[in-house]
Amino acid sequence: MPPAEERPTFHRLSWRDFDALARLDGDEDTIRKLRRAERSRRKLLLHALLAEAAKSPDLVGSLPPLDSAWELLARAEARSPRTVNRMLTNPYVGSWAGYTTRLLRNGTDGVGPLWMHLGHVHAIAAATAIQAELDFETEIPVWHGNAMLPALGTARLPATEPFTPATVRGAGNRYVVSHAGTTVRLPIAFSSDAPGWWGVRQVRSRVGAHRFSLRLDDLDPYRGLYEPIPPERLPAGDVANWRRLIDEACRLIATHLPELSRIMPVGLNSLVPKPHVLFRNPSASTGEAFGSAVVGLPTDGVALAATLIHEFQHIVLGGLLHLATLYEPDPRERFYVPWRDDPRPLSGALQGVYAFFGVTAFWRALTHSDPASRRATFEFAYWRGQSWRTLQSLRTDATLTAAGRRFLDGIAERLGPWQDEAVPVEARELATAAARDHLAGWRARHLRPAPSAVAELAEAWRSGRSRPPTTFGTADPPPTPVPDGSWSRARADLLQLAVGGVRAPERPGIRPAVPGATAADFAYTSGRFTEAAEGYRAELAATPDRPASLVGLGLALSARGPHPAARALLHRPELVRAVHRRLRATVEPPPTVERIAAWIGQLIPD
Repeated sequence: MPPAEERPTFHRLSWRDFDALARLDGDEDTIRKLRRAERSRRKLLLHALLAEAAKSPDLVGSLPPLDSAWELLARAEARSPRTVNRMLTNPYVGSWAGYTTRLLRNGTDGVGPLWMHLGHVHAIAAATAIQAELDFETEIPVWHGNAMLPALGTARLPATEPFTPATVRGAGNRYVVSHAGTTVRLPIAFSSDAPGWWGVRQVRSRVGAHRFSLRLDDLDPYRGLYEPIPPERLPAGDVANWRRLIDEACRLIATHLPELSRIMPVGLNSLVPKPHVLFRNPSASTGEAFGSAVVGLPTDGVALAATLIHEFQHIVLGGLLHLATLYEPDPRERFYVPWRDDPRPLSGALQGVYAFFGVTAFWRALTHSDPASRRATFEFAYWRGQSWRTLQSLRTDATLTAAGRRFLDGIAERLGPWQDEAVPVEARELATAAARDHLAGWRARHLRPAPSAVAELAEAWRSGRSRPPTTFGTADPPPTPVPDGSWSRARADLLQLAVGGVRAPERPGIRPAVPGATAADFAYTSGRFTEAAEGYRAELAATPDRPASLVGLGLALSARGPHPAARALLHRPELVRAVHRRLRATVEPPPTVERIAAWIGQLIPD
């Protein structure tokens, strides 16, 4: 047996750390353990990728042999181990390694030729050597004139060909990138722009003892979620907005969740900025890019704070999943989740539960700070209920491992008691209505009632029975990922306007410009429920299959008091629509959707 110091080191989490992460009690040391494990994983991926590519030296084209990149990294590590560790912590080294490994295994080109992706390791090595202040010379790929040095910036060169090499050289801490007679000198401060050079911008924020540092990376080709993308340089005005919003978000997190503000900078170090999307806070991350999130420009610091917490939770869980198996592979899209309009596999549902658990904690803290805030109390009431509902649907699933059940139990230990915390009546009622709205719309589009049940109900109606048969069943069929009809989020957008969550563009004298909103939607979200019901009836008379109108009528009727049609439209809209479709084809004149819903609703409890 080799001496202890020569034995391989394995990354492990104690059950104490595991349980702390489940309950949002993780500390800086725990997140550092995840980060170190990711660093080791990337080092292993890099070594395996180079070893596999070395079997076919011609794959790198005219670039230097891949061994030279490994040697340059080894020199950098000998000079400055921290520099190599920082580079391996760069999220896009992970996404590059995963993407390129898949291309190599499949023997295919991706976005651009395979040699360009394999050759990116030279760019990684060069950027590391520059930060370690080595004297060296090598070649790196250039993609449409962009020569990327990860975590540093991009040299802008003549685009003589779509994909071509460039030379990087330096001595005495002065470095240049050259191609086709053009030489770009790197500035002393790499994050600064210079002639022919775009630096990766850094955003730093300090709130008391809490320090945040984020790269605002709009350059790295592997910063996307699925495949390489070209640079999308942010205008200076947008950068200023991002700096302001990041500062606001960090201040909010430090003020209301100080424990989280201590660990978040350890696990989140880079943002990929995207344009603003009206009424949305789009964001995403991938397990291969631990430490990074793709984020759309938010409306304010509160929205960004919630988004950063959401993505940090995804990052943490992604790191944990590289150390622990929480579930067996199961790609079936079979779970309803309120944050998506389509069914999700267990893996996606679990990710969402953990992410929105963190978001719920944020809105809870804001609610405790300002109980009169309509926005905070609504968001807390909504997300605590929606996260809890989804968690309950997962906890007994057969594909969970013992560790997975333990993790969900840990979330439940903290999230469960929050369900009973007091919130204003208005917030609770709005949250309940919003939850019913989305779930009913999902059911209408993704559940297909058994044809035999639909036929039996239609026959019972035609025969004049005053009540439907009690045998139409209550168990839900498996959802289908192919939606039956489109869904409008207009009511949810109008609700966000009502509670102050977003600002919509307005023109003098008219309603806010909410895409897809109908007059009935405006009436409903304004509390004019009788007018809303009439509006949805008119919509259904014109388009009886429209899911948003079916559910809208159910919501408007329910808001006026218990009603059998409301019960059917909110709890079994897919059945109401299927029976109505069948009767429209066989009964003249056809009954209204509301009549069918009221008939079926007799057997649906409140």
